[in-house]
Amino acid sequence: MEKKIVVLPGDGIGPEVTAEAIKVLRAVEKSFGCVFALQEALIGGAAYEAAGDPLPPETLAACRSADAVLMGAVGDPRQAAAPVDKRPEAGLLRIRKELGLYANLRPATVFPDLISLSCLRPERLGNGLDLLVVRELTGGLYFGEPAGEDRRDGVRRAFNTMLYTEEEIRRIARVGFAAARKRKARLCSVDKANVLAVSRLWREVVEETRGEFPDVELSHMYVDNCAMQLVLRPEQFDVLLTENLFGDILSDETAAIAGSLGLLPSASLSGPQGGAGLYEPVHGSAPDIAGQDRANPLASILSLAMMLDMSCGLPEAAAAVETAVRRTLREGYRTEDIAAGLPGTRLVGCREMGDLVAGRIARAASETSR
Repeated sequence: MEKKIVVLPGDGIGPEVTAEAIKVLRAVEKSFGCVFALQEALIGGAAYEAAGDPLPPETLAACRSADAVLMGAVGDPRQAAAPVDKRPEAGLLRIRKELGLYANLRPATVFPDLISLSCLRPERLGNGLDLLVVRELTGGLYFGEPAGEDRRDGVRRAFNTMLYTEEEIRRIARVGFAAARKRKARLCSVDKANVLAVSRLWREVVEETRGEFPDVELSHMYVDNCAMQLVLRPEQFDVLLTENLFGDILSDETAAIAGSLGLLPSASLSGPQGGAGLYEPVHGSAPDIAGQDRANPLASILSLAMMLDMSCGLPEAAAAVETAVRRTLREGYRTEDIAAGLPGTRLVGCREMGDLVAGRIARAASETSR
């Protein structure tokens, strides 16, 4: 079985963390007898510097023909003054829209060996954090029209439009319900229905869709209360269903609770069944530490695990990657963002962390074959 994977290293630390994910992918290839054909392409600031476009046509064409896309990160301060449609982030928004990646899945977990890194006290964490944010990714304020800037009566103003159709809401609701069905069967839909007309439609359509999933418990929560409840009692949540902007904010809050953005993966999909999708860590390009072997590659490696499961049909390989990450952490190995000066910590760089995870996959496969 050969799978075509397009690799978009991107900017800043993106190439570094992606290289370690590829290292782990090659270990999976040897251990599980599968074959991955990799094609590298440009996106973001790197693409703008090389081709004058943060999403060149050849990159988009390659992604359209792939089984999955593995991305690093986008963002380059050198393009801060570039036109809005030429900035690195514009390439990221466009690829989501062009590939129809409307469903963003962001799992957030507090690893037992890293619980002290959480911004919350242990009593707030209760039984820990294990939730999934299902974020609508191609609608709302980020894509609604009209949007822009102008002058009225000599005063500058700027405007964005939050816009959703009922079908856009229904399809992401189905993804949320389906995800909850595979977990603890609890879905909390997040909105601001007491203020926003869009949120009132959101809540109505989610309520209509619940009839398709009678085995899933549905609740609703205003976004401001949800932000507070995540801090007060995160264990009450299983799956959070959100529109684009709310999901962007809340998923970063879960990263703070987990201890580091360098630990959280994500998947962007075009439907509830998986298929071709884009997989990336939730962190940014961190240009201040780029090229210094200081980045944490675990979010990229865990994004790879999601890719193996959802787009490659290799759940056992995905589980092996996740197990290798957990064992590496259990043995005390830490990149600097998660080291925190704890006793027994073995400080490693980006490359060594990738070596450690890849090595554990190879060893586990060898032990299984004996």
